[in-house]
Amino acid sequence: QVQLVESGGGVEQAGTALRLSCAASGGASSIDAMAWFRQAPGKEREFVSAISRGGDSTAYGGPVKGRFTISRDNAKNTVALQMNSLKPEDTAVYYCAASYYSVPYREPGRYHYWGQGTQVTVSS
Repeated sequence: QVQLVESGGGVEQAGTALRLSCAASGGASSIDAMAWFRQAPGKEREFVSAISRGGDSTAYGGPVKGRFTISRDNAKNTVALQMNSLKPEDTAVYYCAASYYSVPYREPGRYHYWGQGTQVTVSS
């Protein structure tokens, strides 16, 4: 059973940066694509970004493209999300997800494991 633990959330002002990290354990070597999703109060879970195991394929949601960067370190079984130029609309709980699929899908149903989430709050 793969466990995912997110860290790095917090309260930031608009225009600043924040880096989230997700550590995988318990069979993480079998995991392929990993992703970040987010969910704001009263809204559905939204795709943020995903990355293939080799890092050669990435995908970004429209609202974050050009501001966020996903990366991973397979030796450490971690995936990170560098968030720059934060906006108040980025406020949400951010979830790390892991998949046995090789393609970095945008659909949450393609992911087999989920972390508990970390809160990101951006003030204006």
